[in-house]
Amino acid sequence: MSGAIGLIVEGYVSLKDQKSLGELRMQRRKLIADLNACTGIDCTSTIQQIEEDIVVIEAGLARLDGPMTS
Repeated sequence: MSGAIGLIVEGYVSLKDQKSLGELRMQRRKLIADLNACTGIDCTSTIQQIEEDIVVIEAGLARLDGPMTS
C-alpha cells in the first residue's frame, strides 16, 4: 500500500466520507487518462503507481459499502 494514499484513505474511511473517496478515485483516473495522452515521455511507472493508488481507494470504498459492525 502506498504510504500517503493509504493514510488519506484511512482518514476518509474513518470519517465515512464515501463522496471524497469517490472524488479521489475519479481524480486518479483522470490523471491516468491525461498521462496516457502525453507523447514523448514514458509515464509507465507513474501510471502504475496511480493504478496502485486506485486499488487502495477502491478497497476503502469497499470497506464503506461492506456490512457495518457495531
